Amino acid sequence: MSTEFLPMPDDNGYFGEYGGQIIPPDLKTIMDQINDAYEEIRNTDEFKNELNDLFIHYVGRPSPIFHAKRLSDKLGGAQIYLKREDLNHTGAHKINHCLGEALLAKFMGKTKVLAETGAGQHGVALATACALVGIDCEIHMGEIDIEKEHPNVTKMKILGCKLVPVSRGTRTLKDAVDSAFEEYLKDPVNSFYAIGSVVGPHPFPKMVRDFQSVVGNEARKQFMEMSGKLPDIAMACVGGGSNAMGLFTAFIEDETVELVGVEPAGKGLDTADHAATLTLGTKGAIHGFECYTLQDDEGNPLPVYSIASGLDYPGVGPQHCYLKDIKRVRYESIDDKECLDAFMELSRTEGIIPALESAHAVAYAMKIAKDMPKDKTILINLSGRGDKDADFVADKLSL
Repeated sequence: MSTEFLPMPDDNGYFGEYGGQIIPPDLKTIMDQINDAYEEIRNTDEFKNELNDLFIHYVGRPSPIFHAKRLSDKLGGAQIYLKREDLNHTGAHKINHCLGEALLAKFMGKTKVLAETGAGQHGVALATACALVGIDCEIHMGEIDIEKEHPNVTKMKILGCKLVPVSRGTRTLKDAVDSAFEEYLKDPVNSFYAIGSVVGPHPFPKMVRDFQSVVGNEARKQFMEMSGKLPDIAMACVGGGSNAMGLFTAFIEDETVELVGVEPAGKGLDTADHAATLTLGTKGAIHGFECYTLQDDEGNPLPVYSIASGLDYPGVGPQHCYLKDIKRVRYESIDDKECLDAFMELSRTEGIIPALESAHAVAYAMKIAKDMPKDKTILINLSGRGDKDADFVADKLSL
């Protein structure tokens, strides 16, 4: 194995120079306890069997890979394949790590699970997992996202979670993270903060990646069975970065597979209205860890924007930062118009309505596929379905 890809993070939670625990000593103690509990149960037969059983009989794994033949033929170039995480119970990849975190919280004897959500997919998945294991759930969500993602808000309430609207700042994902974390600090002994991506202080980037690695492990095996070879490109959208790390992890050692992460360019990289952290960010610290961030001259996180509520975060997972620096993953960006065009194209060409987050990856695949040979292949992690976005898009496009 290449030394670049030795098991990460290190004992201090770093992927190269990114990650760690930029937190007060008392909270570090709590985080270390979570890490110890995770390391204690992660390889036990009881935990692995319970999680695998839930993946199969509750989530509906393995999720299939679909060859988007009509879309590929229309573009006239590379063949596009979709890893259908949108078909999971709750409609996205988020259920994969939410079940793992809920089971860990139960093992640790916690009485409440707290979390933030942007698009609502993490909130729905966590509320679902908490209902399943019988733990109270509290979700913090920005007021703008509550209005925009109303179907998911209704689902969370039906599932029994306490929904806390966040009115501060931009009233979106970053502020929801701040609010949830502050509430967690009031009682970290009895509560568990279930972070919704590969971000936050150690051990969360590691844990969420590990739980999401089921996506890439399945996809690698499935693609080999379908085509007899690995894909030429594996691609996913990147906000915090959990669905991308879930896919990329299985292909990192395969030098023949190009890895591409797609960020939100929003209204344009030449405006302030984007969330292209890896494209335009600089190294900083946010929410207890070091990573690329979009920040002002004083190191404070800038307001960010994306048409996709799950991508408007001013930081990014530390492992993504490391993979960018060593040039193992190429990070590109897609603006709102390109995202909406891809959303509609996939819906009307293949009958698959993607989440706006996932549509960023579809858009970039469409952009490059047409200029690639027809025998080349692109595998996209279609991380979620667009039920939650349908009314918003219909209104936006006056459908």
